[in-house]
Amino acid sequence: MRTEDRDIRSLLKKGGKRGLNCIAELDPTAAEQIGCGGSLPLSGVPVLVKDNIDVKDLHTTAGSLALEDNIAREDAPIIRNLRRNGAVILGKTNMTEFANFTTANMPGGYSSRGGRVIHAVSRRLSPAGSSSGSAVAVAAGIVPMAVGTDTSHSITGCAMFNGICGLKPPAGALSAEGIIPIARTLDSAGALARNLTDALKLYSAMRDEPLPEVKPLRTDELRIAVNTANRAGREGFPEDQERFLDSLVKKLKADGAVTGEVEQGAAPEMMTIMQWEFRPMLEEYLAKSTASRKTLAEIVEYYESHPRKMMKYGDSLLRAALDETPGGLGGQPYLDALEARREAIAKVTAEIGEYDAALMTGPTSIMHFCGLPTVTVASCVKDKHGVQRCLILYGADEMRLYSAALAIEKAACSQPFPV
Repeated sequence: MRTEDRDIRSLLKKGGKRGLNCIAELDPTAAEQIGCGGSLPLSGVPVLVKDNIDVKDLHTTAGSLALEDNIAREDAPIIRNLRRNGAVILGKTNMTEFANFTTANMPGGYSSRGGRVIHAVSRRLSPAGSSSGSAVAVAAGIVPMAVGTDTSHSITGCAMFNGICGLKPPAGALSAEGIIPIARTLDSAGALARNLTDALKLYSAMRDEPLPEVKPLRTDELRIAVNTANRAGREGFPEDQERFLDSLVKKLKADGAVTGEVEQGAAPEMMTIMQWEFRPMLEEYLAKSTASRKTLAEIVEYYESHPRKMMKYGDSLLRAALDETPGGLGGQPYLDALEARREAIAKVTAEIGEYDAALMTGPTSIMHFCGLPTVTVASCVKDKHGVQRCLILYGADEMRLYSAALAIEKAACSQPFPV
């Protein structure tokens, strides 16, 4: 057995069902990919890909046994770009079923195809949202980089709860072709890595054209909007995270950063857009796929006729997308939600336009509703479980956000600070 083959099998042991259960499937050609294109940006770098993104000759199931016969005929464009830039596509990661759009009660990281993803630090912790397998694979050191998708914190939230970096680019920056959707208006592929520099490298390699060089701002150049909406003390955003963020902001201000406040809360219309776009956009993908089930009605029928293996947590979101969207993309609730989104984009970008980055200090989905670039960066501070504390930043301007985030990441990792 070649060394490359042994190395790949050891990854499967650590990341497969006997370990963290973050790997769904390995690409049998991975060893042959090693060593190609030595001067390319990601030459020889192993990358894992979320199981709702097409990788040629591998399954694309979004974690659902309803799509277990779907074998990708070709790579999604973002995967073609990764190969063109030298990446070794190691295989696919487990995920929350249908990117957490199966039922309101689905635990993070669970799918009928893959079972439950295990957090890299503690089995008692949730691996969080739908890109959990990709996040855990990076957090555990199985791969340095992984591809995820994000509709509402599926990359950024997973990164935060696993103590790594996550990057969701602005809406439309990456091709959505060859990706099982929730809602194309909101969905985006993105990057997970241990730090922002590596996440930017992965994102750049996923693009049709490379990302321009990103240089960090000086701390005394930073202008940060602190989003005070929904501040801590609520489920998913504990009080000690508030203390960490307050301490970090004080450190940045002491080093010369200018801060202001905005209040940008949750966007309830997000669920309307997801519910009304899911069926037509899923069926558009399925029509081009090798999956035998081509409609949402067929998928829901499969779930409900196989309750023991498919209905452990229910199918309420799938059922609602099937039954409660009369008129499809012409339905008035959907059109009203799109109008609310247009208004929110204008309002939010005007409020944060003078800032390099906005800091999320409590649960909100406004950045994803507006399609704004969003990053999670990790600090040197660990929580009581040993997971690195993270912060989520978003911005009106992509390049300014990344430059600011690099500076904030450096400040958060330069030395310990009291929390």
